[in-house]
Amino acid sequence: MPSIEEQEGARVPAGLPRVIDAHVHVFPRSIFSAIWKWFDKNAWHIRYRMTSSEIFDFLFSHGIQHVVALQYAHKPGIARGLNAYMAETCREYPNQVTGMATVFPGEEDAEGQLQEAFDLGLGGMKLHAHVQCFDMNADYMSRLYDCCQINGKPVVMHVSREPKSSAYGCDPYALCNARKLESVLKDFPDLRICVPHLGFDEISAYRNLIEKYDNLWLDTTMVITDYFPIEERIDLGSYRSDRIMYGSDFPNIPYPWDRELNELKAFQLPQDTLEKISYKNAVDFLGLELQSV
Repeated sequence: MPSIEEQEGARVPAGLPRVIDAHVHVFPRSIFSAIWKWFDKNAWHIRYRMTSSEIFDFLFSHGIQHVVALQYAHKPGIARGLNAYMAETCREYPNQVTGMATVFPGEEDAEGQLQEAFDLGLGGMKLHAHVQCFDMNADYMSRLYDCCQINGKPVVMHVSREPKSSAYGCDPYALCNARKLESVLKDFPDLRICVPHLGFDEISAYRNLIEKYDNLWLDTTMVITDYFPIEERIDLGSYRSDRIMYGSDFPNIPYPWDRELNELKAFQLPQDTLEKISYKNAVDFLGLELQSV
């Protein structure tokens, strides 16, 4: 897909309230390098090729108040190291970064590794079904959900079907759909779950799910930027306003960092709705202290 050579802004667009970016990727340099190569070959050219500290410094210097840092283990045997890296990196930015743990679902003692990560201070679990090729309804997933629920930690879980790529080792359409997620929402009613990208491409189905379940959130990441070809027009004003969070996918994006913020502003939402999407819903999802954001 194409890169978009627009000029970027120096700050969060005027008129927006404070902003929490609920979807930012952080990895060690070696994994970032591999991600850049994969995207160049299979998706789009990533505009921002930065280290973790450069990512945080860039976003905070441009007016972002708080960042949710996400990672995922793409193979067995690396999750413990990734979690240690995330915990160490986040300690450099107290009160500004919530780092999320990862595991490789189905790996032996994955739930033990997850508990270790929570003990290190990480704020929840991040999984990506397209990359990790897990079935969200499998028995091994229940142990991970239980660990999060017991610890009061949320889950950010890419279990929507798009964006799909033949370069993945599995078929996202076989693993992911809103019906399968609904089973998880029913079985784990105290588990806070966020599905990124507004559930792209099952936009309507996920909008209906947040009406039914108080333990489900969605984030806006990349799908309100008019980048992907989406048949259904997205109207954020029609969503349950307390269950949508702003997220960017920074730095793995093909356009300026503030493109999505400009689109969010262009919706001309009521101020209370805009505040919920830009930061208040993320505070609730993560269990943060509002005054610290």
